[in-house]
Formats: sequence, structure tokens, C-alpha cells
Amino acid sequence: MLVLGLSHIEEDIYRHLLRNPGIEVDEIHVLLRHEAEPTRRSIRRLRELKIIQQVDGQTRACEPELVVARLAEQRLEELYDDIRSLTHLRPLVDSLGREIPEPEPEDDEKPVERITGLEAIRTRLDELAFFAREEVLAAEPYDALTPENIENSRPLDLRCLRRGVSCRSLIRRVAMEDGPTLAYLQELTAAGARIRVLDELDELMLVYDRHTALVPLDPGNTAKGALCSQEEGIVTTVVNNFERLWAAAEDFAALAGQRDGADGPGPTEIQAKVLRLMCTVGKDEIGAREAGIALRTYRRHISDLMQLLGAENRAHAALLARERDWI
Repeated sequence: MLVLGLSHIEEDIYRHLLRNPGIEVDEIHVLLRHEAEPTRRSIRRLRELKIIQQVDGQTRACEPELVVARLAEQRLEELYDDIRSLTHLRPLVDSLGREIPEPEPEDDEKPVERITGLEAIRTRLDELAFFAREEVLAAEPYDALTPENIENSRPLDLRCLRRGVSCRSLIRRVAMEDGPTLAYLQELTAAGARIRVLDELDELMLVYDRHTALVPLDPGNTAKGALCSQEEGIVTTVVNNFERLWAAAEDFAALAGQRDGADGPGPTEIQAKVLRLMCTVGKDEIGAREAGIALRTYRRHISDLMQLLGAENRAHAALLARERDWI
């Protein structure tokens, strides 16, 4: 019963009382060959946990089914607390970062980093994606993604989306003609990413939290390396260029046929799940957990659904969704 939080001594005592109900516990340490003081502490804890109790002046073990259920529930609560703590590590990262001495400034130092080599670029992208907190903008002028590209990109993209980071991407229309690429883009859309399509897209750009921008050294040959900059003027220029292209692009989900329906645009698979949860659970936190997505992403899906339905509030959205047989 160690997995449920009981020590070996506590389990021995409980099992002994199951086999011998009503016996005196004063000398039970002798029978079980344990030391007296640890045994007394274990008996006190078993009583506090309501695993054993006094009945008509006798010490008896409680029913195993109730004991195991109670201990399992308590252990799960402890595990949930641990998991919740692991999802809020930013204060720890900040605290550890403050231990690093500030580097001595150099007169010619500039907030621009030159990165060469595919592995170095991937490492930098991994770091930027890990520390992104609000938004990732990406314009990627590929015709198709190789299986290796997808394998490397998937954990970075999905990790951001699970944390509730807003992810917007621009792609070429021709990329939708490649089966694996299309399937991956649909997977990202279902997870909460927003993707738009352009007939022509020649510029590769990545922006993290509107604070760090990454562009190729040579737009005609991305293999030469990349420039990573936190210079405000450079980042602002890249963001403005992205927003200009975004405004002129078409919605990927609509083009991919994910939302086509008899009554006009319909919900994606993840939106349908969010819609059902919105109508059945009482709290957004519970709905987000059951959907397996971040709370911010869950609420963004609800906002998109209300806009899609033309609803004024959630109750109105539920009514309109029933009229369209979405739920």
C-alpha cells in the first residue's frame, strides 16, 4: 500500500487488524516485530486517516474498499497539486536566472545574434518556443514539409499551444497539396493554431512575444543561417510586415474544408468538443482539462464559436448550436 501513502508498518498493522478484529493494540509491535515507538506513531496516523477506529471499546480495521478509495482520492489530490506546481515554473526559472551575473557590456554589443548551422538554429528555435508566453508569429514559405520537418516541429508547436500561447502562421497555398503537410496543418488548427494561406509567400520570418525576431541571413538560401534580433526597430518592422501579409491572406480551415456544412461554416473537431463541454461542465477550468488544452485556448475556441454562430452569449450559442444539430 506504499503507492497509496502508507508505510510498511502502517500496512502491517492494518492487515493484522483485518485478520484479527478487536484485538488489543498496546502490544501489537511485539507480534509484528516492530519497534514500539514507530508502531505507536503508525497507529495514531491510521486513526487520523480513519483506517482503523474504536468500536465498542475495541480497535477495528475499516472496510478495505472504503480505505483504498479514501487513500486513492487523497493521493490523487496530492498528485494533482504536484502537476499544478509543475505547470507554473516561470517564477523558478526567473529566480534561477537572477543568480547569473550580468555580463559586462561592450561598446560594440548589439542585440543581434548570428546563428549558423542547422543544429544551432533548431536549438535556438527550441529555446524561443519554450520561453514564449503570449504569441508566436510565423511566415514559412515552404512547398511541403518533410517527415523530419514535421517530427522536429510538432513538439515545439504543440507545447506552445498547450500552454495557451497564441500561434499564427502564414503558408503557401501549394503546401496544402501535400498530404502529410495538410494533415499536420489540420492537426495544429485543431489544437488551436490559426493559419492563413497566400498564393505567393517568399519571406521567412518568426517572431516570439513581439520581442524577438528571427529571419534568414540570405532569403534566397536559408541554409546559410539566420539572424536573431531583439532590436525594437527590427522586431517592429518584421511584425508589421507579417500583419500586412496576414490581412491579405485566406483562412486555412475554410480552404481545407474543415468547416463546411449545410448551414454554412461548421465547427472543427476540437471546437465541437469544446462546444459540448461548454454545455455540460460548470467551469472553464474543468472543460479545458477534459479537452486537453490550455484554459486560454479553451476560451478562445468558445469566443470563435460564438462568432461563428452569431451568438450574443454562451446560452445563446448553445441554443443556436442545437438548432444546427452541432450538439
